[in-house]
Amino acid sequence: MYQAVLADATFHKQLLAFDRDLAASARAARCWLCGGALHSASYDRKPRGCPSGLGQGYAERFSFCCAVDGCRKRTTPPSLRFLGRHIYLATVVTLISALMLGTTPSRLARLSIVPGLDRRTLARWRVWWRSAFTDIAALPVSLLDRFAGDVREQLIALLRFLGPLTGGASAMRAF
Repeated sequence: MYQAVLADATFHKQLLAFDRDLAASARAARCWLCGGALHSASYDRKPRGCPSGLGQGYAERFSFCCAVDGCRKRTTPPSLRFLGRHIYLATVVTLISALMLGTTPSRLARLSIVPGLDRRTLARWRVWWRSAFTDIAALPVSLLDRFAGDVREQLIALLRFLGPLTGGASAMRAF
């Protein structure tokens, strides 16, 4: 079931729409330091694990820069597509980490749906889950299970929950 979500371009387009809404809210809130207007200062990412058919615009990480000379503070809103500075998409980090729980040979075979995914990368993700949250062995599955709905709805709710971790200091101030 997780593989279907990872390969679903429509689901990922929905995450992009959510990110656009978060970016619009951040821009409307103005600079967190001086209250100045925010100009677009987005940057291109090279995310791994994208399904085909998303286009180049999906790789844009929304960010803003204060227009006031002398301030120029950056505001990067939370994101449902990107998980902090991880190269892989947030959906990939979350769902592949969930598949790693109780690893069996058949689960390991399913991990090949994301090309270039290395065992060391998976180990780093496991460390990240345990350092970002309490040391719960069942992460991220235990977090996914706390949200209602099907896998897609649970994943969206979890990615919203993780939002403050995705945008740096400016995102943390919003919550």
